[in-house]
Amino acid sequence: MKLSLSEESVCGKNEVIAESLEQMQEDLRKRFNPDGSQLRNQQLLMLDMLIWFDKLCREHDIRYWLSSGTLLGAVRHGGYIPWDDDVDIDMMREDYDKLLAVMRTLNDDTYELQDAETDSGYFFSYGKLRHKHSYLEETNRYDRIFDMRGIYIDLLTFERMPRCFNRIACMSVGHSYKILNTPGIADADAAKRVHRIRTFNRTFLFPVLRFFARLVPSKWVHRSPGIPYKSRTTYDEIFPVSTVLFEGHPFPAPRDTHSYLTRMFGDYMKLPDLDNIHLHTLKITMTDNNDR
Repeated sequence: MKLSLSEESVCGKNEVIAESLEQMQEDLRKRFNPDGSQLRNQQLLMLDMLIWFDKLCREHDIRYWLSSGTLLGAVRHGGYIPWDDDVDIDMMREDYDKLLAVMRTLNDDTYELQDAETDSGYFFSYGKLRHKHSYLEETNRYDRIFDMRGIYIDLLTFERMPRCFNRIACMSVGHSYKILNTPGIADADAAKRVHRIRTFNRTFLFPVLRFFARLVPSKWVHRSPGIPYKSRTTYDEIFPVSTVLFEGHPFPAPRDTHSYLTRMFGDYMKLPDLDNIHLHTLKITMTDNNDR
């Protein structure tokens, strides 16, 4: 079928836009994560972790979706944001609990779950999937009291929790950050103080907040207690999940990806100031085990 002049003009403009976007992505890759660079190697290893995680979740009917910068990268770049050095996954709290139960039964040679039960120094209120045979140093140095230091994927959770309740939880968790940022405190002493705060939160504060949260009806779900990243969503915005291509592989995404990303980033297709990009990772070492 022969196209009209106006249709040919539109097709031509679309081709120019596509070529321009492709050139932009190529330029960004050359600048931030060229093949063979530490960052690109880290991204490819995290991709392997994500594929493994996706298979595990499908086998055990555990719901999750790509989130934050990972979802943004999938939509805007077709994969990683070129300068991104982590992977973010969101889950409902009930699915995270199912994941914990499954992971407790595994004895995988390559991957392990990091949380308060498996790492004596870990104080974050969310879990991480860690790669056993790598060692990572982060610029913020909060991980210096962790037992597990491998390359990771963040496992972040949502639940019915009023935002004001989570702010209370984050104020308590925030004392751990203050301790680790205070000069002159030995790592061993810092670890003991952080452990006391973590124990208080897990055994008293978080259960109390969850109890009262059940009494507050709301269509919104917010981050679980103690997770400092502000975000909210609804079941209708997430489920049933859609699919997005990330580095050539299909993964779950929110049903309404546009609303999800707009609430989180605003004009999410706009690039940030490329001269003001900061990475989390300082150094990566591949090992036969996870010894320091």
